[in-house]
Amino acid sequence: MPDRRAQTAGAVITRFAPSPTGPFQVGGVRSALFNYLYARQHKGKYILRCEDTDPVRSKKEYEDYFLEVFAWLGLEHDEYCRQSERGLLYGTYLNDLLSAGKAYISKEEPKKEGERAEVVRFKNPNKVVSFHDEILGDISVDTTDLGDFVIARDMQSPLYHFTVVVDDFEMGITHVIRGKEHVANTPRQILIQEAIGATRPIYAHLPLILSQDRKKLSKRDPNVTPALTYRDNGYLPEALLNFMALTGWNPGGEQEVFTKEELIKLFSLERVQRSDGIFNSEKLEWLNKEHIRRLSKEKLTAHIETHLPSGTKDLPGYSREMLSRIVPVIAERITHFGEVTLMANDGELDFYFKAPVYPKEKLFWKEDRDAVKLLNRLNVVADLIGRIHDAEFTQEQIKSAVWDYAETEGRGQVLWPMRYALSGKDRSPDPFQLAAILEKKETLERLKNAAAIIGKG
Repeated sequence: MPDRRAQTAGAVITRFAPSPTGPFQVGGVRSALFNYLYARQHKGKYILRCEDTDPVRSKKEYEDYFLEVFAWLGLEHDEYCRQSERGLLYGTYLNDLLSAGKAYISKEEPKKEGERAEVVRFKNPNKVVSFHDEILGDISVDTTDLGDFVIARDMQSPLYHFTVVVDDFEMGITHVIRGKEHVANTPRQILIQEAIGATRPIYAHLPLILSQDRKKLSKRDPNVTPALTYRDNGYLPEALLNFMALTGWNPGGEQEVFTKEELIKLFSLERVQRSDGIFNSEKLEWLNKEHIRRLSKEKLTAHIETHLPSGTKDLPGYSREMLSRIVPVIAERITHFGEVTLMANDGELDFYFKAPVYPKEKLFWKEDRDAVKLLNRLNVVADLIGRIHDAEFTQEQIKSAVWDYAETEGRGQVLWPMRYALSGKDRSPDPFQLAAILEKKETLERLKNAAAIIGKG
């Protein structure tokens, strides 16, 4: 394998290194994002590295999962590698350490029958390690208490602290941007760097992400949401990136809604907060709605259609043209597109695509049961809006035509039966908006049908 350190001298190179040992959790998105933003801002390289040296827990399906996550989020990498394919490289470095007396084969007492009785231990120089962290400041640790720590189970099975140092060195990583939980790992890794002659990268340890009950989001916590669940529930990738960026980073100023391109331009390690961030689900909902507002009508319609169940699409009046008419109504009610599915499954959209069926009692306003007056009101409303020219059949024109009459007769007595005739629902958009969406012909047919129901006695 060629040594690329000299080829990338002076360039910013970051990396994110997930392990394929379970579905990639949403908390991991932030570390990947910050590495991506920093590399892109400095016209550098962003490497994605699969840390799959654990043959028992690493699964191809989990690797495929996080690759799908990053493809959905648009966090494209410049280079990809798997640690499981770099065994010869690790073996070379282990042999060099053994030859130099900086590591040794340690005879161990097997904890279980059948386990190996030898491991490779790093010979700890027992020194104070000091390093500067871009977020946490200067840190010093006496490594004596670490002892001679294990760096490989055997010559073919190197462990995390060793492989991460070798890979960072070979890949020319200039900035290690990772979670604060890795601070404790840094002294060991610096000792290994010094032993193999590696250049020390710049460290930036990010604040933790806490749940709203102040517990750390852990990738092994079954209550933490896998990242693709947000995609499946209809969250926009732009919104999730925006939200994760603001969880621990403060851009300054009043702006809160950012595109990925704006984040690349504005991101800086200097504005990463030292205090832990809170995973505020309400803030995510708000940001997602703001990003929904910024979608074009065409994209908004496509997202909504994707989340409509097949039962809705099979309704007799369903068409893409009708769907496009109700898109503004739906968009106003949702914070993520998964709610479209819930609305449709609850029958809240059916009346747009088929005439409603309801008992005649529902057409009466509150306690009013005067069928003659109700029939007259339905006929008057039909007559008033029937005079509107087809090309001018808008929400404003419909309201203008009906409003004075409703004010005279009583708004509830006129507008309730009008709305119920059009929707067949106790709750729906106002009758003027409904009529404009349904258009003149369908509106008049539904009003005529309601009048017929009342006229039957």
